[in-house]
Amino acid sequence: MVALVPIAHIVAAVFSIIELGLSSYVASGYNGYNGWSGWWSRSPDIVNFIIFNSVWSLLVLAYVGLTPLYMTRLFHKLVSLALLVITTIFWFAGAIALAVFVGAPRCGANTYCGSAQAAVAFAFFIWAIFMFLTVLDTLEAMRSRGHSAKANHAYPGA
Repeated sequence: MVALVPIAHIVAAVFSIIELGLSSYVASGYNGYNGWSGWWSRSPDIVNFIIFNSVWSLLVLAYVGLTPLYMTRLFHKLVSLALLVITTIFWFAGAIALAVFVGAPRCGANTYCGSAQAAVAFAFFIWAIFMFLTVLDTLEAMRSRGHSAKANHAYPGA
């Protein structure tokens, strides 16, 4: 399982970059940069939150994935776990809110609509990856602190 962690970091980073591109494209449609200007004067808050999540995830992945390799003095396991938990919560909230915002429209040839639907799908994929990383990091933190993932109720001398 430990061998999957670097792969999950790379996949999460690639998906975060894809999500950043998709959500930025959707935001540009609301801001009128493409010559089309709807009644929105700015992009919706949820789209902005997804852009924030993408950038935040890249920063967290840089800390969690690169700091233990190159700057070991700055790395702390519990800080890493806390960052993963926060990021997982951010992605869950953002993915649900974006799915509610987008709904299930019939896009046809509308590229903004299709990009918004793809952004919802990638948001849930990223949430699943961060949930996987959080669970593995939690299990590793429990083992390293002298706890076991299994309940051991045997008393010494009993």
